Amino acid sequence: QVQLVESGGGLVQPGGSLRLSCAASGRISSNNVMDWYRQVPGKQRELVASITSGSITNYADSVQSRFTISRDNAKNTVYLQMNSLKLEDKAVYYCKLRMGKFGYWGQGTQVTVSS
Repeated sequence: QVQLVESGGGLVQPGGSLRLSCAASGRISSNNVMDWYRQVPGKQRELVASITSGSITNYADSVQSRFTISRDNAKNTVYLQMNSLKLEDKAVYYCKLRMGKFGYWGQGTQVTVSS
């Protein structure tokens, strides 16, 4: 069984920063992709950033140059450094681990951007 636990969400003012973490445990293949998604009420979950086990990254246009995804393969942990946060970044952020045809989700962590 694979489990993902996110942490690091919270309340921040516009222009501020937060760092999210997602630790994976269980039977994890060394060849995998880890994603960060976010979701606001009434909208579909959207992909924010992805990183392969070889550290190839991909970002949504809306967060490019503000967010940085990274990972520590030894710890099976993925991070999302979020800088210059905007009001529209407010959402529940989820991490996802993809191994082959299987995908595993964390429980989500709330990020609130408010003045």
